[in-house]
This record gives sequence, C-alpha cells and structure tokens, in this order.
Amino acid sequence: MIYFDNAATTLQKPEGVEEAVIQALRRAGNAGRGAHEPTLAASRILYQTREKLARLFVVSNPSRIAFTSNATEALNIAIQGIFKPGDHVITSVCEHNSVLRPLYRMEEQGIELSLIDVDTKGRLRYDSLEELVRANTKAVVITHASNLTGNVTDMERIASFTKEHGLLLIVDASQSAGILPISVEETGIDVLCFTGHKGLLGPQGTGGIYVREGIEIAPLKVGGSGIHSFDKKHPAMMPTALEAGTLNVHGIAGLGASVDYILQTGTDKIFEKEMALSRRFVRGIQDLPDIHIYGDLESGLRTGIVSLNIGEEDSAKISDILWEDYEICVRAGAHCAPLMHKALGTIEQGAVRFSFSHYNTAEEIDIAIEALRELCV
Repeated sequence: MIYFDNAATTLQKPEGVEEAVIQALRRAGNAGRGAHEPTLAASRILYQTREKLARLFVVSNPSRIAFTSNATEALNIAIQGIFKPGDHVITSVCEHNSVLRPLYRMEEQGIELSLIDVDTKGRLRYDSLEELVRANTKAVVITHASNLTGNVTDMERIASFTKEHGLLLIVDASQSAGILPISVEETGIDVLCFTGHKGLLGPQGTGGIYVREGIEIAPLKVGGSGIHSFDKKHPAMMPTALEAGTLNVHGIAGLGASVDYILQTGTDKIFEKEMALSRRFVRGIQDLPDIHIYGDLESGLRTGIVSLNIGEEDSAKISDILWEDYEICVRAGAHCAPLMHKALGTIEQGAVRFSFSHYNTAEEIDIAIEALRELCV
C-alpha cells in the first residue's frame, strides 16, 4: 500500500508516538483531579506537551495554548467565542468547512461576512483586502495553507494588513503546523488553531488553540475544571477557560512525542523533503495528456499537496481505480472546500488529491506517476 492521503491524516507516525500513548494508558490518571501519582503523571504530560508546542510555535507563555480535540473544535471556539452580532469578518474562498460553517452559523446570528477571492491558480487576491474593510470589521479568519491546492497564504502580508487596521488575525494552521515554520508572536497572529493528526504527526482526537494575551474568548463549553468547584462560572484563566472536562491525556502524550520528533528534525527538513517529492511528482505527470493540475505550481512556498483531474473523468472513479488496481491511497471529491472548488470550476467533478509526507519515498512517487501514465493512455 502507498499512502498519499496525509492532508486528511498522517498514517505513519514517529516511533515514539505509539509508546507514549501506551505508557500514558498505563500510568496517567485524570489531570488536576487529585494529588496522587496517576493524576500528577497526567498533569506532567499536559504541561510538557504544552511547553513543546510553545517552542514549536514560538510562544513565550505556554499557558496561552489550550488543548482541543482537533482544529474544528478550536475554530468553533474562536469563531463562536469572539464574534457578536454586528461584527464584520473577512475570510477567503480557500477555507475548509471547519471555518466556513461556524462563520455561516454566526452569520445567521447577525455577523457580516466578506470573502477574499482567488485567481485561476487559487492564489488569494490580496489587492482586494482594502476594499473589504468596513467600520465594523473585527477580524480576518484565514487558512495558512489550502487543503486543496497546497497554496500557502502570505501570512506576513495578511498580518501587516490586520495590524494596520487594528483587526484580529485568526489562523487555521491545519495544513501547515509541523510542516511550515510558525512564529505566532513575531508574525502577529492573535489566535492559532491547529490539529494534532496531520502535519504534527500525532494521534487523532488531539489539537489546540493559541490565544494571545488580552483576548478573551467565551468558552464553547463549560463544566469540570478541577479548580474553583464552588463557583457558578467556569474559571476564566487560560488554559483552563477553554479546557472544560477531561482531556485526551493519552492522545496528548502521543502528540508530545510527535512534537519532540518535529523539534529534533526541524520543519525546514520536513518541508524540503515534502517539496522534493511534490516537485518530482509534478514533473512526472505535467505533460501527460488530459492531466489538469490545480494550484500555483511555480511557487517555492507550498505544501506537499497536488490536486488534479484526468480529462472529464469523475475524481471518485480515478481514486477508486488507484486504490483497487494500484493500492494507492488518495482523496477524491470536494475535500470540505466548496468555495475553492467553485472558484476552480470543479464542483461537479471534484479533484483527486495527492498529499505527501516526508515519510514517503521517491520510489512511491514513481509508481504513482506510472499509474497515472497508464490511466491517461
């Protein structure tokens, strides 16, 4: 089997991840719910993993990072906890439904929404930003990298814009965390939402949200916290404010191990390997008859995602053939990115998405190239 569906979830994890989960299952209790060794072990896992994430994202205060079950929960916390009726929000057509659907829900409750469009290669039209600003604009919510085209957002340009206009910058790092360098404080990111099971190479059911000091978010859920149990209101200090209930300590232990690996390896090496594989793949298929590749292939800064179609064939059919005949795992369809498909004109057809990991090999790439060559004959 050849696995090229890493934008959905990474299958191959660093060696220490499985062992960290097993050890946590054996030793970790419920963090903050006692003073015995099992609960202290759980608390240490949370503390240490929070510190590792802070190093990865260059955050000076690790307590500004709260754990969530994934990026979807983190984005819902941010969007539903910050915006109020009458606020205006700028987002883009590149967004995943984890951004769009919470915003649409808030739009029904009275917020206003504007979209940054893209060109034919799925590149954001940054020049339109000034036209979208209103007196009541509160924030820009933007993906760091498209899960369909692999195009990377010019975050410095967006951050400069939000700073100039006094807006919040909320970033979806689902496709970039662990692959691209992210320095939230230096860049000027106010809220960063990330998941653990993609580029961070951790278990599913893990993720988090960074919130800049001075920003208050109404929690999406309240309940058990392990502290201030007699108060009617949930504690307001971070990270407890956004961590009601029992956390996935076992999964977070695995996440801590995967972040260790990323810190030791370096995102630069991970990125370079994924880009080398992506370039090899594109070179091998770009001249095949009827192949149409989406995204900005000339850019040196993109993720290891290559989405394509073969003529007018349905993307699901191509994906099925790749699995049934070649045991190649890819993702077909809409990829939870409806506005991008609309912009690219692929609503009916969808697209076949190859998404590479640095664990993939040149030999696997060559097998995929040959498979597509046979399909294009």
